[in-house]
Amino acid sequence: MIKSMTGYGKGEAADIKGHCVVELKTVNNRYGEVSVKMPRSFLAYEHEVRKVVGARVKRGKADLFVQWEPATGEVVVPPLNHAVAKGYHQAFLDLAHELHVSAEIPLSLILAQRNVLQESASEEQGDLLPLVLQAVGQALDGLDGMRLREGEALQADLKGRRTDLAALVAQVRKRAPQVVDEYQQKLQQRLEKLLGGTELDPQRLAQEVALLADRCDITEELVRLESHFLQFDETLLLKEPVGRKLDFLMQEINREVNTIGSKANDSVITSLVVQMKAELEKMREQVQNIE
Repeated sequence: MIKSMTGYGKGEAADIKGHCVVELKTVNNRYGEVSVKMPRSFLAYEHEVRKVVGARVKRGKADLFVQWEPATGEVVVPPLNHAVAKGYHQAFLDLAHELHVSAEIPLSLILAQRNVLQESASEEQGDLLPLVLQAVGQALDGLDGMRLREGEALQADLKGRRTDLAALVAQVRKRAPQVVDEYQQKLQQRLEKLLGGTELDPQRLAQEVALLADRCDITEELVRLESHFLQFDETLLLKEPVGRKLDFLMQEINREVNTIGSKANDSVITSLVVQMKAELEKMREQVQNIE
């Protein structure tokens, strides 16, 4: 089943120690990347959290946020680093003196500086990893649900565009044999007009037509397109992440269409190729959203 790379999920878990809330969002990215933001006291759990998320988010950028509320209900006042606070205060005074300005230094400015207020140590919390992973699992379930729903819409759109593309290819296949016949007729009429009644050399005319037929032959490209279409349909049905494979197939299909456009010496086929490339560009944009 196809999954979109974009989604959002939220999970919560609680016990007598406290309440853990995890939010997870993913966006498009060529590779797999996991960013984790959690309280400093939870840093020991980061590796396990990354491993769990990475096992289910194979492609795309995932941002995970962990919030923790202790169950005590008490306001936990972070310890104050007096030495650092005094250092900042003195630095501000020295700067004011050097710049010859008179200004009061508010306490809020000092408290906002780095390392003035320290986060509480985590020893008293105990092992909260199971609680965190429980919330992460719920967030991943919610994320997968959203990505699957978007994936279904992407799959339906790609199937429709694939059908439209196949119809254009069928028109090219039908038109291709007519190109040589029309060229032979036009060449013969032009030569008869230029020669003014002089007899044409049938062998020479046949050689010119054969050369054009060889240059304009797109049989191989049409056969490869059919093969790529079949692989595309099969890939859409796979249960594993298929974004990279679909992206590769789109490149191959686009290459064959470009070759057809360069070889076809015909305005009708050229017009069909332009329509095919427009459809391919829309398909490529959709494929970029698939995991």
